[in-house]
Amino acid sequence: MLSLYYYPGNASLLPHMMLREIGAEFELRLVDRGQDAQKSPDYLKLNPSGRIPVLIDGDLVLFETAAIVLHLADRFPESGLAPALGTAERSEFYKWIIHLTNTPQTEFRAWFYPHEHVTDEAAAPTVKDAARERLDRMFDVISAQLGDKTWLLGERFSAADLFLFMLVRWGRGMPRPPRSIPNLNALAERVLARPAVQKALEAEGLRAPIF
Repeated sequence: MLSLYYYPGNASLLPHMMLREIGAEFELRLVDRGQDAQKSPDYLKLNPSGRIPVLIDGDLVLFETAAIVLHLADRFPESGLAPALGTAERSEFYKWIIHLTNTPQTEFRAWFYPHEHVTDEAAAPTVKDAARERLDRMFDVISAQLGDKTWLLGERFSAADLFLFMLVRWGRGMPRPPRSIPNLNALAERVLARPAVQKALEAEGLRAPIF
């Protein structure tokens, strides 16, 4: 059976939503960040970086959110969460997964944890403000690329849309939250309406306002 190590609302939400969309049997294993469980010796054996999530699939122990996304898309091709291998659409899917993980997801680290980027705590607010400015520009670029399409890949829903939904949610506390951009808000609402997404949010105890 698949096992997902998670903490509510963390990056683990993305593979959790995917597993619900797939309909696979899996178990959730809470990594209690409130108790620094991600730094425990047992968890560090699974992910030496001490970050969440980790996916266990048989003998495979996999960390890094984007890697888990691609593994699940390959493992369960019948789910339709990624276009067929070898197609131009699959390459577009790769583009979005890599962009979302390398650009806004990475930038959120500086927004949420600015103290990790300074040696002088007094400088942390400037790091956070600079991250906000960069995130604003990043979401503007994503919005322009999305345009009036239903999903990032056009008319086809994919795991990339789940990824963007999670990032829109993460930005809910920003001065200009991503939901304030009309087409990003509309996409997030479409994702939120999916039954599998509702089940994942309920299982993690995530309540409104979601984003």
